[in-house]
Amino acid sequence: MEGAKLIIEEINREAEQKIKYLLDEAQKQAEEIRHEAEARGKAKAEWILRKAETQAEIEKQRIVASARLEARKKKLETQEELINEVFQGLKDRLASLPDEEYLDTVKALLLESLRELEADSVVLHSNERTLTLIKEKSRSIKAYITRNLGRKVEIELGEPIHTMGGILVESADGRVRVDNTFEARIERLESELRARIAKALFG
Repeated sequence: MEGAKLIIEEINREAEQKIKYLLDEAQKQAEEIRHEAEARGKAKAEWILRKAETQAEIEKQRIVASARLEARKKKLETQEELINEVFQGLKDRLASLPDEEYLDTVKALLLESLRELEADSVVLHSNERTLTLIKEKSRSIKAYITRNLGRKVEIELGEPIHTMGGILVESADGRVRVDNTFEARIERLESELRARIAKALFG
């Protein structure tokens, strides 16, 4: 009986040790599963956070780009308004020049045209008002040209053209011409003025 009792006690002890071992292993596995779950949860949380930060950065860049585009659009609109105001004012001023001041302008434009053409005989075109004024003041105009150009030039009045003012001068053979009408002058000036305003607005 004593031997059987010892065997039973040994079996119980082994069973308890096995149970303890199994419980310890189960606890370890549970801890590992918990740590793994926490790690996965943390990684997922970090991924979600990074994704949110990326989306926020993309949205910020979109807003900034949109604001910059809108600012540039406003500047361009301002540029156009300034240019239109300047040229409208210039056109109004040119259209209202009194005859004496207008004649001085025409003489200066004619002298500039003749210097560029370097011809001894030219045909001059302009609107009715200008041609009439030149015809009336032909003597003083010829004297002005001869004095400032240093030589005589034969000036023939051509057919009237549609222009707000100024002159168009061409060589007698019609091969070379200098367009000093107000429209042409304004067009040439516009490029320079547009560049100046753009530089002032955009740097």
